[in-house]
Amino acid sequence: MSNEQKPANKRADDGAVPVDYVIHDVWEKLAAITPARIALGRAGTGLPTREVLRFALAHAQARDAVHTPFDSARTAADIAALGFETVEVASAAPARDAYLRRPDLGRRLSDESRALLRARAGDAVDIAIVVADGLSSTAIHAQAVPFLTAFRERVAEEGWSLAPVVVASQARVAMGDEVGERLRAQAVVVLIGERPGLSSPDSLGLYLTFAPRVGRSDAERNCISNVRGEGLSHAHAAFKLAWLLKEALARRLTGVNLKDESDLLLVAGQPPVPRIG
Repeated sequence: MSNEQKPANKRADDGAVPVDYVIHDVWEKLAAITPARIALGRAGTGLPTREVLRFALAHAQARDAVHTPFDSARTAADIAALGFETVEVASAAPARDAYLRRPDLGRRLSDESRALLRARAGDAVDIAIVVADGLSSTAIHAQAVPFLTAFRERVAEEGWSLAPVVVASQARVAMGDEVGERLRAQAVVVLIGERPGLSSPDSLGLYLTFAPRVGRSDAERNCISNVRGEGLSHAHAAFKLAWLLKEALARRLTGVNLKDESDLLLVAGQPPVPRIG
């Protein structure tokens, strides 16, 4: 059975010019409740013009998210205004093009940043937080401060000690391992701009690693993804991260051996999480 509807085949008053060339998809009404590119319809053998234009816009937004310069100074100032101590570092990638072509450089601190963290390291702490541009500085500019505003309440509730929040340029997730190790943290949380999709150029990812040290594998991390206004709210993400952190510190592990069961608390009737983002 076909999933397509026939075109309306209407004509203008003079009866000469068709006014609707688009063959609509029967699932078109579902497109109103998801940003996913579904039920696009067709015009002849191609996509309708509006869908071609929407695709071009989404592709341009994704490219902008990758290449927009990271305003680390403004980000650090905004985070400091929340009451966090901050420090700015950079990876070993000297520029954006090198960062994109050499992922290994984005996983390492520059020599200057390594020395800076060595000087800033103090007593052992529970958590180190790294705010990294990753592949979408747009996401960090939009989501980092609202998320930290929500997470700050969870930190206060649990009484966790924090290292200075590290704002990292040209950084990838694994750089958090060295940062956490140098700041003597039990666990490191990396807030990073996710690789942009065609409907989500501003998604924030959260990566949690217990006992961070250089050489950790991705299987030893937990990830909370798609933190943004149209995805997982900042408050809900802070709730899930706090649950994972409590379990990580108690069981002394993260990754494939730590399953996220935080939603069971919501099902069991815990107070609803306020929506901030």
